[in-house]
Amino acid sequence: MLFNTLEFALFFPVVFVLYWFVTRGSLRLQNVMLLAVSYYFYSCWDPRFLLLLIFSTFLDYFSGLQIHRVPTKALKRTWLIISVGINLGFLGVFKYYNFFAESFASLVSSVGFEAHPVFLSVVLPVGISFYTFHGLSYVFDIYYERIKPTTDPVDYALFVGFFPLLVAGPIERATHLLPQIQRPRQFVLANVVDGCKQVLWGLFKKVVIADNAAEFVNLIFDGHAGYGGSTLLYGAILFAFQIYGDFSGYSDIALGTARILGIELLQNFNFPYFSRDIAEFWRRWHISLSSWFRDYVYIPLGGSRGGTWLKVRNTFIIFLVSGFWHGANWTFIAWGALHALYFLPVLLSGRNRSNMSIVAEHRALPSLREALGMALTFTAVVVAWVFFRAADLSQAFSYLGGMLSPTLFSMPEKFSMRLAAFIAFFLLVEWAGRRGKYGLQGIGATWPRAARWALYYAIMFLIFRFTGKSETFIYFQF
Repeated sequence: MLFNTLEFALFFPVVFVLYWFVTRGSLRLQNVMLLAVSYYFYSCWDPRFLLLLIFSTFLDYFSGLQIHRVPTKALKRTWLIISVGINLGFLGVFKYYNFFAESFASLVSSVGFEAHPVFLSVVLPVGISFYTFHGLSYVFDIYYERIKPTTDPVDYALFVGFFPLLVAGPIERATHLLPQIQRPRQFVLANVVDGCKQVLWGLFKKVVIADNAAEFVNLIFDGHAGYGGSTLLYGAILFAFQIYGDFSGYSDIALGTARILGIELLQNFNFPYFSRDIAEFWRRWHISLSSWFRDYVYIPLGGSRGGTWLKVRNTFIIFLVSGFWHGANWTFIAWGALHALYFLPVLLSGRNRSNMSIVAEHRALPSLREALGMALTFTAVVVAWVFFRAADLSQAFSYLGGMLSPTLFSMPEKFSMRLAAFIAFFLLVEWAGRRGKYGLQGIGATWPRAARWALYYAIMFLIFRFTGKSETFIYFQF
């Protein structure tokens, strides 16, 4: 079930009524109902994988209890290893086995031997990377005594399986979400209105920006050999807006939907394309994943506290792992490595925390230095997105080679004024709303009611009139 479908438009109002008007008097009933509809939501993809989700949930719930109960550090570590090993084992079989088998065969063939690997014909369970990381953070936090385990299996299952975040995040922490699940939630009209606005803006990002951009991106990337450099650059820039509109649009809908139900999820995007350097970009892009790797991989490895070699090693590890998390393809590893190369000069020069405030915080427009920083950062990110979007490394290098040819300075062969207008409107709203949690949040707060609603109706009109060809959310594949 997709957020941008009629099915979800019918599903969520039913959930809303059951949640706020039928089960409102009982927290237990609310949680049981939310868990039931979350499992129904997930089973709409493939009921078989619901069993995997339930098994993973029970494994981490039971492991958490055992880690807390057993008396010795060795036994605690044993239960941690069991939970982490089984979870990563499932992830490895479904997501990475064929990649490693194919890579091993290629390596053996390159030294003159013949290999006949056995490949698995399996479908990647939607959301497995996200709910696996939910569970891992839970058992890690119990092991390091940051939290105590919940003894209520329904509460824990809802933490893992809450339908707005189940298939594409954000990646929640038990320290943040579980307390909200365990306490009564109050109906607050202002939160419902704010949630609806965030859902509206998320839908605009997805169906007007991302889906319309996807039509050109698919055309240009699939036939890149026949286009000039300017068209290839145009395609790469459009992909930057496609993936941002697609993923941050999903996150906005997820956060808005949860807020309507009285639950606050972690912010996942914070206007990353207004970043002035690559370190700021990674503080603003896919925040829940970046902070997960920081807390559970980067810091345990030593972070940036050691010497130069340790900083370089840990930076490459964190970005390579992040790239590999996205998919079993060398393109994602190359994407991660390229971002590590971008990040190292900023880290080693001690400038990785030089842009902590909002760009042009007290001004309408950025300074020349800020504008140049945003332009250079965006350009670097666009180049890296070519690897992320390409089918393989050969296509990525071919695409970049064509893009950097003399035809870069010609007129693009494919261009849409209508899409350019949509993106300009999108950027204007995002820039005006950059001090809030999402683009539309603070806009119109002091406007007359008629003007404010005119903006909302204009966005709704664009959504219904200019919806692009429906595309599955990009991050469902991860």
